[in-house]
Amino acid sequence: MMEVIQSVLAFIVTLSILVTIHEYGHYLVARLCNVHVLRFSVGFGKPLLTKRGPAPVLAVPVDQEIKTRSNEPLQGTEFTVAAIPFGGFVKMLDEREGYVPDDQLHLAFNRKPVLQRIAIASAGPIANFLLAIVVYWMLFSVGVTGVIPKLGEIDPDTMAGRAGLVAGDEIVAVDRTPVSTWSDVNLRLFERLGESGELTITVKAGLDFTRDHVIPINDWLKGEDDPYPSAELGLQLWYPKIPAVVNELVTGGRAEEAGLEKGDEIIKIDGSPVNDWGEWVQIIQMHPEQSIQLEILRGTETIYLPVIPAAIENDGKTTGFIGVSRIPVQQPEDMLRKINYPVYQAIVPALEKTWDVAAFTVLAVKKMVVGAISTSNLSGPITIARVANTTAQSGLESFAGFIALISISLGVLNLLPIPMLDGGHILYYLIELVFRRPLPQRIQVWGLQFGLFLLIGIMMLAFYNDLVRL
Repeated sequence: MMEVIQSVLAFIVTLSILVTIHEYGHYLVARLCNVHVLRFSVGFGKPLLTKRGPAPVLAVPVDQEIKTRSNEPLQGTEFTVAAIPFGGFVKMLDEREGYVPDDQLHLAFNRKPVLQRIAIASAGPIANFLLAIVVYWMLFSVGVTGVIPKLGEIDPDTMAGRAGLVAGDEIVAVDRTPVSTWSDVNLRLFERLGESGELTITVKAGLDFTRDHVIPINDWLKGEDDPYPSAELGLQLWYPKIPAVVNELVTGGRAEEAGLEKGDEIIKIDGSPVNDWGEWVQIIQMHPEQSIQLEILRGTETIYLPVIPAAIENDGKTTGFIGVSRIPVQQPEDMLRKINYPVYQAIVPALEKTWDVAAFTVLAVKKMVVGAISTSNLSGPITIARVANTTAQSGLESFAGFIALISISLGVLNLLPIPMLDGGHILYYLIELVFRRPLPQRIQVWGLQFGLFLLIGIMMLAFYNDLVRL
């Protein structure tokens, strides 16, 4: 229950930051363009907190004909925090939203030149990109820690093994793009999902010697529900040997039924020594529904227990499973790489990182549309909440990086040319700019209805995917 509460709070904090920055972008540029903002709201529904800003000065242009005047003075912007924390909005003075007297028309959004309207619509996503740049700038200034992409044991029957990759190699580039950490490697591999051709992995085998390994791919992991590119290739990150010590047990699992307990160390199976956790798992998987004899060290006492692994299907193969997890093991210090720059230089990698993540997001959306990536990879609020909670618990660096990542995704998605989103409004204004007149109102209404239908469908799919992952 506590974890659920923490996830909800982390989600609210994350979304509130992103929404506030996004809407403030719209608000700031609207004010610079002399558009009056009626309400700035973080969240929807009933206002919980409200504050009124100063009233605008009605400096009516001298060449504007005044036929009607407002009976009441124009009030300042109403800043609110509302009860439903799933977004926000900036409501501007607009004739399409209601009657606007002549002495206020110069403050109406719809009366502004089309380029100003494009700037106001673009300002929200741009604010999200700027937030990410600032966050990455700070992270690269203080230093970002990542795992060195040094390879562990490689199965010779995997794609990586057949390409000649071996344990001890350090990956330094993927498709000629330099990588410094394991997360960099995974990002570059994800970019190739659904594609055909050749995947080039460059490794450092000595101090100065590098070599390329070419792996042919064909519709690689196209349409997979939960793609894991590095594992599919057979790439294993190097880890120190993990002792075969039981950490947690699945309730009702074969391990619990056999009498295993947390802290038990498996030292022998059927009389043969067990060297590490990987060897222990491999033996269990090789004996579905077959009895094996365990020699266990429990404290200072040696215990003998028989266990029969359950048979489960895994990628079309039947393997054994008893329901235990290993003790958590961290990478040793010499496997961690800290990347940092002087403050005046950190802006460059921050810009590069923001561009890379934005380009990857655009590519992922494109591949999802054409079917190269399964739509089951689309995540909704539940997944975001869980990841936000996990990163928040991992430390400020992880949480800040997550904020930057989601901020970029929000910026990219809002620029998609879908009516109801900023990108849809920008598309309308660009058409107006080219043809010197706005789209007919009925077409705009049809577009908004289609956009609403599409967004609701996407949200329902994302929420469904979240529930499936629970």
